[in-house]
Amino acid sequence: MDTYHDLISQTFDFPTQEFQVEQNELRFHDIDLMALVEKHGTPLRLTYLPKISSQIQRAKEWFRVGIEKIGYQGKYSYAYCTKASHFSFVVEEALKNNVHIETSSWFDMSIIRAMHAKGKVSKDTFIICNGFKPEEYKYEITRLINDGFVNCMPILDSPNEVEYYHDNVREKCNVGMRLASDEEPRFQFYTSRLGIRYADAIPLYEQKIKNDPRFELTMLHYFINTGIKDTSYYWSELSRFVHQYCALRKVCPTLKTIDIGGGLPIQTSIQKEYDYQYMVEEVLRTIQRICQEEGVPEPDIFTEFGIFTVGESGATIYSILDEKLQNDKELWYMIDGSFITNLPDTWALNQRFIMLALNGWNKQYKKIQLGGLTCDSQDYYNAEKHIYQVFLPERKPAKDDKPLYVGFFHTGAYQESLSGYGGIKHCLIPAPKMVILDRDENGNLTDRVFAEEQSSDSMMRILGYSN
Repeated sequence: MDTYHDLISQTFDFPTQEFQVEQNELRFHDIDLMALVEKHGTPLRLTYLPKISSQIQRAKEWFRVGIEKIGYQGKYSYAYCTKASHFSFVVEEALKNNVHIETSSWFDMSIIRAMHAKGKVSKDTFIICNGFKPEEYKYEITRLINDGFVNCMPILDSPNEVEYYHDNVREKCNVGMRLASDEEPRFQFYTSRLGIRYADAIPLYEQKIKNDPRFELTMLHYFINTGIKDTSYYWSELSRFVHQYCALRKVCPTLKTIDIGGGLPIQTSIQKEYDYQYMVEEVLRTIQRICQEEGVPEPDIFTEFGIFTVGESGATIYSILDEKLQNDKELWYMIDGSFITNLPDTWALNQRFIMLALNGWNKQYKKIQLGGLTCDSQDYYNAEKHIYQVFLPERKPAKDDKPLYVGFFHTGAYQESLSGYGGIKHCLIPAPKMVILDRDENGNLTDRVFAEEQSSDSMMRILGYSN
């Protein structure tokens, strides 16, 4: 029977630039994963910082090439969407690449101030303030503007939001406006709850922005939940948005920038499934064509990529504790963690990640189901939930000198935020140890522990059982 290595090699174009196998053990960006497991144990959460920078540079290059190829007249700027991962090491790595910041909460303002104190963010950095804004959020935005952050830009989400800035902003201020996109056809609602209705955009500008010398409308923003995808829905919404930009630009000469929200996808399979350069060029062509038809200058473009920036830098590693044959054909491998608590998107959205064994590549393989430690029946990962069948090397505990380890890759975005990092987890399953990987000036791998595995003492304090 074929080995696990044979299965992967026959199914995918393997090895890849990202994944290789040496001595029947998986390497990720040429990182010896088994050595990390032996040093730090499992469950283990890894972040490989160089991947963050390389993703940003890849996107900048795609836009540079596309702009030059089609003769697009606007400029391109990259913003990191902090909600994908708020961790300081992620934000600092992104900021090394001359990017701007997009926020969604008043607590983001504390991050901006901390990064400014470290010299990572200047008062010229664009701070694109998105989302529905409670009083605290508007207050913190106003404080930044009044403190001289000249490119702190509130993106109006509701028609009455601007009233707060009229009453409290002292300095000259650029503002943006988010348009409420139509949701994809299968969604439960027709129009997004976020943003200004298309019909209200021009009246809002003319009645509440145009005649106040402190404010200039400079950016129009839209967001598509599905991200940038080659579908009729996406192209229809983008075209509709650009036509509205043109209509608003004709009455508002200061409007010169569009912000494309809903970013590029990450890879969820070893096999490449997305032509990034083609999609970037088609976005540029669509904007260019409509602007030329409408007789409007082509806008500068901002993108705010979150998942794309940080997603592929992450990995989560488990060991297989035991196996259970529950009927004639369903074999369960039980991991030393939980999908619900560690990788909540696998449970909430049936999100698929790249899953590969770390060791045992010379062994025969079996079709299996992966089960988590919680008592919840939904704490699993298998073919039915995640499209493709799940295969891993077979276990022979009496003969194996090491446990079988399995890695989930490209898990760097949202998982800690959704699971509540450092808080209480379902069935009190602890947050895994978190390790940050980097390269020194000579290209040598470095690793440091950001946080140990969550302790019972920390949980007892949170729950009120101890001080």
